[in-house]
Amino acid sequence: MAANSSPLLRVSAISKRFGGVQALDDISFEVPAGMIMGLIGPNGAGKTTLFNVITGSYKSDGGRVYFNGKPINGRVSHEIVGLGVARTFQNVALFESMTVLENVMVGGHVRGRAGFWGAVLRLPHARREERRTHAQALKLLDFVGLKDQAEHISADLPFGRQRMVEVARALASRPRVLLLDEPAAGLNAVETHRLGELLLKIRDTGVTLVLVEHDMSLTMRVCDRIVVLDQGRLLAQGPPREIQADPAVMAAYLGSQEHAAH
Repeated sequence: MAANSSPLLRVSAISKRFGGVQALDDISFEVPAGMIMGLIGPNGAGKTTLFNVITGSYKSDGGRVYFNGKPINGRVSHEIVGLGVARTFQNVALFESMTVLENVMVGGHVRGRAGFWGAVLRLPHARREERRTHAQALKLLDFVGLKDQAEHISADLPFGRQRMVEVARALASRPRVLLLDEPAAGLNAVETHRLGELLLKIRDTGVTLVLVEHDMSLTMRVCDRIVVLDQGRLLAQGPPREIQADPAVMAAYLGSQEHAAH
């Protein structure tokens, strides 16, 4: 593990209510730079809601989110991406009519400085920026193993490869923290193993990862530390071995399975 002691991302006393439902209740934890943090819990625990608060899709009712020591609450999503916090989604959200390469380039444009008129008028600095974005997108596709698919239409790719395109697109924004919402959903065992290898490779490039995932074998294999939510509350946090042996965590999962069976 390459993590250091300073938290790059800090969630402090975050609460979120939807009508009469307390979706998040006083959630606090820290993610040091260089870590893969797992965020797990039964269905309805509040994991995706927390991602939405961190990335600016939802406004919290209480608490603060800090990135690199500075609060990011109240900023809109594209500003948060520009600061260095990117995400992928539970449901693949590619531009289906675009090529794989074009999709990844969209992620790179978040960091672009040419502006609208620079792009429209094809000004020299805009053309240079476009060339850099194109070259970076090809490098990222090579990184995720899809360089040979660059000119394919995204919708034509198998689901597992679409997931990899989405990861490459998120990386194109040059994040310091990448939040992944169930990246293994819909993948077979071979694809899930490859995903695990890719997550470790991403961490080795210096990107900090926060992973929401139902595949426990993947989570336990790649994560340095795990936070467990249950019904909007923080249930436990610690290294994977501790979490696996925690009676409260086992009770939460077994309870949800028993409930689902009735």
